[in-house]
Amino acid sequence: MSVFAKATASRSARAAWTGIAIAGVSALLLTACSTGGTAPEETEEPADTGDALAVEAGERDLTLKVGTILPQSGSLAFLGPPEEAGVALAAQDINEADAGIQVEVVYRDSGDTTTDIATVSVTDLLSQDVSAIVGAASSGVSFTVIDQITAAGVVHFSPANTSPDFTDYEDNGLYFRTAPPDVLQGEVLGNLIAEDGASTLGLLVLNDPYGTGLAEYTKQAFEAAGGEVVAEELFNTGDSSFDSQLSSLNAANPDAIAVITFDEAKVVVPALVGSGYPGDQLYFVDGNVADYSADFAPGLIAGAKGTLPGIYVGEGDFRERLLEVDPDLTDFSYAGESYDALVLIALAAYAANSTEGTDIGEYLRQVSGGSGGGEKAENFADAAALLAEGEQVDYDGQSGPITLDENGDPTEATVSVYQATENNQFEFLQ
Repeated sequence: MSVFAKATASRSARAAWTGIAIAGVSALLLTACSTGGTAPEETEEPADTGDALAVEAGERDLTLKVGTILPQSGSLAFLGPPEEAGVALAAQDINEADAGIQVEVVYRDSGDTTTDIATVSVTDLLSQDVSAIVGAASSGVSFTVIDQITAAGVVHFSPANTSPDFTDYEDNGLYFRTAPPDVLQGEVLGNLIAEDGASTLGLLVLNDPYGTGLAEYTKQAFEAAGGEVVAEELFNTGDSSFDSQLSSLNAANPDAIAVITFDEAKVVVPALVGSGYPGDQLYFVDGNVADYSADFAPGLIAGAKGTLPGIYVGEGDFRERLLEVDPDLTDFSYAGESYDALVLIALAAYAANSTEGTDIGEYLRQVSGGSGGGEKAENFADAAALLAEGEQVDYDGQSGPITLDENGDPTEATVSVYQATENNQFEFLQ
């Protein structure tokens, strides 16, 4: 099953929720594949066409240098390969379009919040005069470098940050993301658990902006559906023992437990199941929906479910092209969001006819279709051709329509649901 969501609220108005509506702003429409059910029709507000920035017609001669801080190490290292492959494929497509803009990508590690790798990487990238930095995957890591990046007049664009705390962050108009805030994933996860028949829920939560934010929205949705959260246990990055948290969760004996962690799932899940909690009553999230075939005993989490923002990268051209970039890929999480991040950056530079970070930031919403009322384009080459004619564009990419709002959040997104097999790999649920 996949859950599609379309949000038309402004970024600053997404804090208060009632059911599936954003109070006082607009409805967030959730549609899901279900037996015997009919999905409600989706509605969309027209893009804002006011105050569109002019696009100069004519040829371009631009060289765009972009850096990445994606996880090559740390607790989200499993997300690094698909994200870097998405960026590399986008760079390939942009350069092969021969539209008057060439992209150079400098890849660096983000690490995680237990290290200072991201700061070192950002310092290095800024010294190389990059116009934009793609990353980090971790919201907590991005918070450690966002001020450094945006103060330098450089675009900070994450394909995977989901913390709602970015929504109102003072970023000089230079922070953007293609992943939806966890207000959406939490809504989907909480409702999924309730729909599966659980009336009580336990939460095991990473104590950082990502973990606590997602836990709060999951709790709100589950309780709104009539359930009760009977235990909520926090832990910190770097903790080596989880005995206290697992003991408290088992004592509460919830019908389901949502494991809102990163790589720590490799430790806490076997311990939890080993203590007697059923593996098929666990729920995973984007930070840990991964391949555990080499980490868990066969069948340990068979039947468990997980949520992951983004369109499923199944069989098809995009998947095959990613595998040409990196034949060893087994996980495709956030590959589409990473691809679209770089394409949007390049289109904004093309529209502005400039590689200055502040100029790119001014055009990013416009080329995504969030303003300007542009013509739809589904690839870089077509979009660049329109821009070269002085036309406005609305890029719809591998991660969906995107449509950035006035503060850099996508207003249209998809959250997919997966289920673990006997070999502890997650399969997309049709």
